[in-house]
Amino acid sequence: MNEQDKNKTNHDESLKNKQGDSGAQPSSWNRLLSKRWVFPAVYTAAAAIILTLVWVYQDAGQKPLNPDTAAVVSQEAGGTGTEAGATKNDPAALEVVASAETLAWPVASPADVEVVKPFYDENGTEENHVAAMVQYNDTFVPNAGIDIAREDNQSFDVKAALSGEVTRVEDVAVFGKVVEVTSAGNLKTVYQSLGDTKVKQGDEVKQGDTLATAGRSEIEKNLGNHVHFEVYEDGKVVNPSDLLPQR
Repeated sequence: MNEQDKNKTNHDESLKNKQGDSGAQPSSWNRLLSKRWVFPAVYTAAAAIILTLVWVYQDAGQKPLNPDTAAVVSQEAGGTGTEAGATKNDPAALEVVASAETLAWPVASPADVEVVKPFYDENGTEENHVAAMVQYNDTFVPNAGIDIAREDNQSFDVKAALSGEVTRVEDVAVFGKVVEVTSAGNLKTVYQSLGDTKVKQGDEVKQGDTLATAGRSEIEKNLGNHVHFEVYEDGKVVNPSDLLPQR
């Protein structure tokens, strides 16, 4: 064999080897894909990646605002950050009344008047029970409020003890003229034995507004000019003296 034939033979063998190697790669890939576990494994891995991305996205969307951001959002909504936090953490804050009132004396100057007949307290002393009985003809009834008068028996202005709506203005034969004011918190104040009334039913009054003047009544005519003052809470009569401030 001459030199030319040898070179040709070597070239042919080299080409066969290269073709054999290139043919082996597709064969190996095909064998890998032919395995039953390959596609489930690939699907599981892809699903895991997708779920991870979803969790990351949801977690980022559910992160609470930091205090500075919360304050800004609350202020834009018409409140402060402190108010927003208090409302969220304390449900009772939703029930806070903007302007809470305590019962006031139904007169302009409490120092100028005195309680001339006390409230009848079922648990009170015998002295209280005697002093708080109201006699009308031959009948005795417990006093459901307190009676307030001046020592000189002069008339005086009767003031609203609480803000609210005037829900009754009536002239009753035995009790005299009556004014009733219904307030927030299921509170109702009643003023009897009045002279001239200054309000009408449906009026809105503020604490301290003049409702009427003190007058007289048939059932307590021995008291002269006075106001009979009653307080009701949730429809039940309560002792006004327990709620009124000290003079």
